[in-house]
Amino acid sequence: TCNFNFTSSVGSSSSATCKSRQHKEHASDSELHCTELECNLGLSDLGTQQLDELVNRVLPRLSTQEASFSLGGQAAWRTSYLSTHSFFHNKHGESVYVSQVFSRLQPSPLQSVCTELQYWPVLVQSRGFKTLRSKTRRLQSGFDRPLESEGFTPSFMKGFLSRDKGMELESLDGLLKNKNIPDGQQDAFKRGFAEGFLKAQALTQRTQDSLRRTRLILLVLLLLGLYGISKTPFLSVRFRTTSGLDSAVDPVQMKNVTFEHVKGVEEAKNELQEVVEFLKNPQKFTALGGKLPKGVLLVGPPGTGKTLLARAVAGEADVPFYYASGSEFDEMFVGVGASRIRNLFREGKANAPCVIFIDELDSVGGKRIESPMHPYSRQTINQLLAEMDGFKPNEGVIIIGATNFPEALDNALIRPGRFDMQVTVPKPDVKGRTEILNWYLKKIKVDPAIEANIIARGTVGFSGADLENLVNQAALKAAVDGKDMVTMKELEFAKDKILMGPERRSAEIDKKNKLITAYHESGHAIVAYYTKDAMPINKATIMPRGPSLGHVSMLPENDRWSETRSQLLAQMDVSMGGRVAEEIIFGNEYITTGASSDFDSATKIAKMMVTRFGMCEKLGVMTYTDLTQQSPETQAAVEHEVRLLLKESYERAKALLKAHGKEHKNLADALLMYETLDAKEIQLVLEGKTLETR
Repeated sequence: TCNFNFTSSVGSSSSATCKSRQHKEHASDSELHCTELECNLGLSDLGTQQLDELVNRVLPRLSTQEASFSLGGQAAWRTSYLSTHSFFHNKHGESVYVSQVFSRLQPSPLQSVCTELQYWPVLVQSRGFKTLRSKTRRLQSGFDRPLESEGFTPSFMKGFLSRDKGMELESLDGLLKNKNIPDGQQDAFKRGFAEGFLKAQALTQRTQDSLRRTRLILLVLLLLGLYGISKTPFLSVRFRTTSGLDSAVDPVQMKNVTFEHVKGVEEAKNELQEVVEFLKNPQKFTALGGKLPKGVLLVGPPGTGKTLLARAVAGEADVPFYYASGSEFDEMFVGVGASRIRNLFREGKANAPCVIFIDELDSVGGKRIESPMHPYSRQTINQLLAEMDGFKPNEGVIIIGATNFPEALDNALIRPGRFDMQVTVPKPDVKGRTEILNWYLKKIKVDPAIEANIIARGTVGFSGADLENLVNQAALKAAVDGKDMVTMKELEFAKDKILMGPERRSAEIDKKNKLITAYHESGHAIVAYYTKDAMPINKATIMPRGPSLGHVSMLPENDRWSETRSQLLAQMDVSMGGRVAEEIIFGNEYITTGASSDFDSATKIAKMMVTRFGMCEKLGVMTYTDLTQQSPETQAAVEHEVRLLLKESYERAKALLKAHGKEHKNLADALLMYETLDAKEIQLVLEGKTLETR
């Protein structure tokens, strides 16, 4: 527009015509405003005439005709929009007295000039632009402004003007008045408003609860993710926490294992029975001034029952029993092994008297070495040495250690004061094997006619674990064959399978090789049967098993703790019987390589007789452990004596087979027919009797 505005405040409603100075009630105020205005504008030095000329130049006035023309007809100044004295009147077409509401408390300098000037017929716009500053001032004045419609305000201007505007709070009563809700519907409106508020509050509460659950689930997933990362190789070092014996160690309860379950190791069981007596009644031994042993070391081959003995001690002794394996102590972290040793003994001392069993002791108590690669490898064993017999006493704590490699233990560990008792757990003898077999045979369905002592005689060198495996293999064989119980046949099958490997029934052997094998094995059996000091025959078979095409098993009457010279010579003769039989039946041109293992065993026996057993008249009672350290003459003499013993054995086997050629042929034919013959059947054939058809 081309109209002028003399007010700087938004919403000012000062009149377009200036007031005259002739109003007496405003004279003093006008003079004061004029003086202040002149001082502010620097017009105090000008005269009244000069001041009027300056105002006429700045604000040209219209003539009377122009003014009347502008009021009645077309304006001399063209305007795009002719404003009224109020914004509300422009928008709604109604005039409301709001000048008192929107007037400034202090008039502006330009407004003061207009007040001082004489009237001239110029239309001046009396309202300004709406600003946030004026709105704030209006709100502070304490008057409410009527609601205005926003239908004509551009959207971008509304966003620009209200971007910094705070949320206006409005009461429910004011909302009812503004909405013009009838009196009869106000209660329903309030009730609906309250219900909506409560529903919104409930929705907000559910949303907050859902957020809490989501955060909890995310936290659990994060922890699970970290736990999974800790189990991943190469990432587990940062997150892994050592486990095992770091925290409190709980004692082991072994009420179902006692000394009644231990068979075949009576001496070791008696030694540990004394330890149990120490624990049950220590006053009986300390009354004479003695003290409890600090450690018991169980030494023996694998599978002889060392761990079973420790379990029996735990079952017999009514004291806390702590179990640990030697491999549990050491890890990649330095000091973990020593810390676990301390924790283990701390628990033991707190619950004394008690028993601590450390299995595979050689893995933690090995000899200490100086190695730049493992500078901290001695911490664990040093801590173990200090706990067992160090500066602080550990009365009432008995250590039981088990190892099958005692040579690797440190000397400081096996001295008296740490391991006072060393108990050897050997492989069981024939009596112990019989007891072990009977114990395991009670757990399966067996034929009452089974003789466990026969199996025990043929299992020389078997440990308790081997015998348990033998009985289990026999039970599996009976199940495969569809039998309802285990017989001697299945036990013999299991024994041969363990000793020589499984049968090779799929091997296709031609008749000639079968014939050679039958005569070869018959030669072993004939020499064994007719030699005085040879072991009794248990079985002969030409069934391929493992690397051999057949074998003859010998069954000693009892375990041999030592052997005589005649028994050793008899073993050599039996070994020579296979090659001698091939030579007699088929000739020198058709002997086979099947006797190589026989010659190995015969040569070994002959060399032991000459170099270790002192059974050679020429070399005397002298041992020759390392022949490379001996003189050439001595080596030649040893070789000559060994060769002589083997030649004499060969000649004895040859003479015996020639003397019993008929029995040799009958036994070979029986093997070709039946493939396997036991001791009774071999005896019937050699006596010339016929076998029952199987």
